Amino acid sequence: MIKTLSSTDPEISQILIEEEKRQKETLALIPSENYASTAVRTALGSVLTNKYSEGYPKKRYYQGNKFADNAEIIAIERAKKLFKVEHANVQPYSGSPANLAIYVALCKVGDTVLGHSLPDGGHLTHGWKASVTGKYYNGVQYHLDKNGYIDIEEVKKLAKQHKPKMIFIGATAYSRTLPFKEFAEIAKQNKAYLVADVSHIAGLIAGGAHPSPHLYADVIMTTTHKTLRGPRGAMIMVTKKGLMLDPDLVKKIDNAVFPGLQGGPHDDQTAAIAVALKEADSKDFKKYAKQVVVNAKILAKELNGYGFDIVSGGTDNHLMLIDLRNKKISGALAAYALEKVNIVTNKNSVPNDTNPPFFPSGLRIGTPAITTRGMKEPEMIKLAKWINDTIQICGERELPTSKEKRLAFFKEFKNEVNKNKELEKIATEIKNFALKFPLP
Repeated sequence: MIKTLSSTDPEISQILIEEEKRQKETLALIPSENYASTAVRTALGSVLTNKYSEGYPKKRYYQGNKFADNAEIIAIERAKKLFKVEHANVQPYSGSPANLAIYVALCKVGDTVLGHSLPDGGHLTHGWKASVTGKYYNGVQYHLDKNGYIDIEEVKKLAKQHKPKMIFIGATAYSRTLPFKEFAEIAKQNKAYLVADVSHIAGLIAGGAHPSPHLYADVIMTTTHKTLRGPRGAMIMVTKKGLMLDPDLVKKIDNAVFPGLQGGPHDDQTAAIAVALKEADSKDFKKYAKQVVVNAKILAKELNGYGFDIVSGGTDNHLMLIDLRNKKISGALAAYALEKVNIVTNKNSVPNDTNPPFFPSGLRIGTPAITTRGMKEPEMIKLAKWINDTIQICGERELPTSKEKRLAFFKEFKNEVNKNKELEKIATEIKNFALKFPLP
């Protein structure tokens, strides 16, 4: 007898039902979120969950891997074709472990690594002090210039001064086209590896909506669950340029992933990545990627029109970072109020932010998920108005300086928002609107 989830575990079954309902009724604007297709999710929950495949295809430590091997080989070949690379390792469990594997492969503990500063839109694993990558390695950070673009002159200066072993280009909250060519020149001049972390923009690259780093970077890392619309996972890819620099690069990367940091790969995840890569290699996906950028540009333009301060003034990709200091409200408060009206965003630090991390001055929003649901330019105009109306209703909320007062202040704010009838009305409007655009 095959038992269903509802009969085996009604509590978890009910949570999944409620989560699906939440996703249908809300607008997901977190740039790192998306909706995987039914095909991807079918592979992810498949019988490959039952298999253990320590090692690489045709070189396993376990028997019975004929079909697991086939799935991994297909995923590898599809990644190589889609991203125009010489080698792909599809086994990393997620993005942060994948970046750590790159450190292990290319650096010794204590080596200098140049990365994008977290408050300026970079990632923890690019050498930020709170990450193991900033504790075990000497993380040097570059920043944005006064216009909100990567400060190339500072990158040149820091690279010349510190002679890093590795340079990261990539971000989690940077809305402009990444300058791969300029970074490649800097890396070459300083005899450093160039690693492109394209986790956020991989789908845009695959769809031709953002330039590819394959001619400039030595190693490319990406997660598979953001704009690429796959399962939660990651890939590390080696380019032709990388092999010319270091013929042992493939061996170094593969050994760092396994046995360096991981045991057996998640075969179900690998199969789901293969499905996502096939979906991304299609005309429909190219249309999707281009629409993601069009939607982001329209949304940024509309928000600018309402007086919102978009870092760098706009966007070239799928996201934007809103500096709310001119609106006199913190990102934490804005994110909470927007969630109450069924718009899901995330609070985020902005360049030169003086607010603490839990109450940052910014809000990070993006268009990948809502574009997957079929929303286009007219919907972005409506969305911008709802965001503006919600923030206006909240009014100016200057954040107290002491931690104790901030917590009490936030509690009072939440109580007010929960009782606000104007926000309830907007929430109903957005819920009814969202239901017109089905999940995949």
